[in-house]
Amino acid sequence: MKLSSQVKPISYLKANAAEVLDALAENQQPMIITQNGEAKAVLQDLASYEKTQETLALLKIIALGDAQIARGEIVPARQAIEALRTDLKSSAADTSKKNHP
Repeated sequence: MKLSSQVKPISYLKANAAEVLDALAENQQPMIITQNGEAKAVLQDLASYEKTQETLALLKIIALGDAQIARGEIVPARQAIEALRTDLKSSAADTSKKNHP
């Protein structure tokens, strides 16, 4: 993505707001807004913004997992699956006792 073609002054945004929004939605590329020749903001269409937020959330989950691995806070998959099965059996037995006094 070449951002240099997507750099516009704030005066352009003010004069062409509707067209800018249409272009953002159509191109799905961010636009850099400058003020006094200095980059001040980035405009992005909503769909791209949502994708970016989802990607960031997934990256945070991966980072948390990596940190847990580094701290040794892991269990083998077989052990975790067995614990889940045990919990499910226990939960099913408790439900059965409540429904059949």
